[in-house]
Amino acid sequence: LERVLDAEGSVVEGASVPDIDDDELRSIYREMRLARHYDGRAVSLQRQGRMGTYPPLAGQEAAQVGAAHALADTDPVLYQYRESAVPMVRGLDPADLLIYSMGFEEGNTALADVSVLPLNIGVGAHVPHAAGVAWAAKQRGDDEVACCFFGEGATSEGDFHEGMNFAGVFDLPAIFFCNNNGWAISVPRERQTASETFAVKADAYGIEGVRVDGMDPLAVYQVTRRAREKALDPPEGARRPTLIEAIQYRFGAHTTADDPSAYRDEEEVEEWRKYDPIPRFESFL
Repeated sequence: LERVLDAEGSVVEGASVPDIDDDELRSIYREMRLARHYDGRAVSLQRQGRMGTYPPLAGQEAAQVGAAHALADTDPVLYQYRESAVPMVRGLDPADLLIYSMGFEEGNTALADVSVLPLNIGVGAHVPHAAGVAWAAKQRGDDEVACCFFGEGATSEGDFHEGMNFAGVFDLPAIFFCNNNGWAISVPRERQTASETFAVKADAYGIEGVRVDGMDPLAVYQVTRRAREKALDPPEGARRPTLIEAIQYRFGAHTTADDPSAYRDEEEVEEWRKYDPIPRFESFL
């Protein structure tokens, strides 16, 4: 498991800190804070009946913000319902995300301006789309990498395997970013796969699988940046896609229609709060 910061925000012995200037470090912190604030407001709006079901993201900010910063602004991004921070890092107005959640398709139109494809609701359904987008970029000769975000539950879908296999066979410039938060709704990680990890699934497609501390934005940035370089300009060998498994935890419910107390206890949640990415990164700064 790749990690730069320990639970207290100190650099792990032997770890290298990615070369990020102070302005970008502050941006990463500010955007994680913005995502957490947006998350709280969205839950509140849903409870007031002003918007539909909402999937909380608290606890998963580092994976989203760290990865988004490691990508180029022109890299096409495909995201699932819990990754609201990714388009916000790209500059999307949070109001557009809320408008969409309130039932107005117009909230999706601004995504095209920041190279983000429309929000995917179907679990794993966008993984083959990501392979297609990467294939198109390769055919055009563009210096772009398609980055596809999804939860570990998506690996139980056939779409995941089809997209991964296609990317591996055709050497596509793609990053498959698996947000492993431990729970696919109420199904624990160990009921999702008999594999030792999700990253090891990459072996079946002949590509690299990497595991990273998804609550450490510096480690996520470092791993994603390396995957991007491998997809476009590797120091040796052919361009190759990468599967990243980011280990993290969702502090809240799967959605506002879910009751997590029915399948997990508060002690588990509190144990993971020791790795909360925001105070952890704040201590580092």
